[in-house]
Amino acid sequence: MLMSQNQEKALGASYDPLVIQQFGLYEDEKLQEFITQHGKEMGRISHRPELDYQFRILDSPVVNAFAVPGGYVYFTRGIMAHFNNEAEFAGVLGHEIGHVAARHSAKQYSNQVLAQLGLVLGMVVSEEFRNYSDLASAGLGLLFLSYSRKHESQSDKLGVQYSTAVGYDAHEMANFFQTIQRLQEQSGAGVPTLLSTHPDPGDRFNRVHQLAEKEQMKAQGRDLKVNRESYLRMIDGIVYGEDPRQGYVDGNVFYHPTMRFQFPTPAGWQVVNMPSQVQIVQKDGKAAIIMSLATESSLAEATRAAIAKDSLKVISRRNTRINGNDAVELTADLNENVRLMMTLINYNGVIYKFAGLAGTPDFNTYKPYFTKTFNGFKSLSDPARINVKPERIRIKSVQKDQTLEEALRSFGMPADRLQELAILNGMQLNEGVQKGMLIKVVE
Repeated sequence: MLMSQNQEKALGASYDPLVIQQFGLYEDEKLQEFITQHGKEMGRISHRPELDYQFRILDSPVVNAFAVPGGYVYFTRGIMAHFNNEAEFAGVLGHEIGHVAARHSAKQYSNQVLAQLGLVLGMVVSEEFRNYSDLASAGLGLLFLSYSRKHESQSDKLGVQYSTAVGYDAHEMANFFQTIQRLQEQSGAGVPTLLSTHPDPGDRFNRVHQLAEKEQMKAQGRDLKVNRESYLRMIDGIVYGEDPRQGYVDGNVFYHPTMRFQFPTPAGWQVVNMPSQVQIVQKDGKAAIIMSLATESSLAEATRAAIAKDSLKVISRRNTRINGNDAVELTADLNENVRLMMTLINYNGVIYKFAGLAGTPDFNTYKPYFTKTFNGFKSLSDPARINVKPERIRIKSVQKDQTLEEALRSFGMPADRLQELAILNGMQLNEGVQKGMLIKVVE
């Protein structure tokens, strides 16, 4: 049974604060104004103009965009950084509004496809771990709610239709999907992008070009916009990649400059840092470490709450000190298949909660990794680690006719990042650039 429009709006309104809590908003007035203005304009010409569409930029480096029922549309700063003109943005905007207009996500919610995905970054992790409440609450799964290929075909068509209707060249939408394809190939399957959630319905690049051609014939020779320069100037200075001020990993150590703590991470495990928690997952998904903040004000209360929240069957428990901080350490069964080691640490009046989860038969194999991470938690005082700044995109004007590679090198870009920067610019390294042309570099 498909939900009613009121139910749909209520669902979107209930998820919006959770999404914001999960990822944080990227504070940039001119960018926010840009997506709101263009989004509202497109919403008005969509098949559901009556919805009060809302548009947000999330503070995430992941290259993605998604929509939830009721007209809430989200772009990450990662995707905003990868667009190279307004027309690419308009194509993806139309595609997402298309999902809302065609009620794709509402249909999926009705079918309970939005299961709690556990790990927001879609990493491989044991299904059993998803019973752990801190992991489940992080698993909105919204970024990685996957549409069907049929839905994608329909949204591609609507994206072309809507972006053309508001005056943009929809051929650019096809070009952007090529950028996404290159990103996916460069990063491997482990890093989700738009393609993870918006699967290629088949020959998307050529099909979107054909759709654009048809739509433009209907537009009868209207002058359609691309607006490359204005878009690039607008994103000049946008944060690129992970923002180290919110925590970063270097040399298998996680540092948090703002909250002034650090702890070691197991080599080869994948680290996902979110505003609400840090997730560290063994590459095969057989073990996971979750670090979050307890809301209680004392260790005793926080420990009681943690045990009650998951109905943990405690095997052992002891009070201890870790690098000068009071702590509680316990081992417990989450269920008959999963055992966990939990350490709660009182540092500067805040309770940090670490949980290491593994299948019961594997627990002793992974326990040393948990112990090393938890016992390595300590204060951070090194100014070099505290005063880190994020990388930002800078827009430069090419000095003479040359290849993109030559231009990037002339701006001091390192050889090992040239391919990454070519993708960021939506170009090939051997492609020619002309004097005065704007390109992106990272500083």
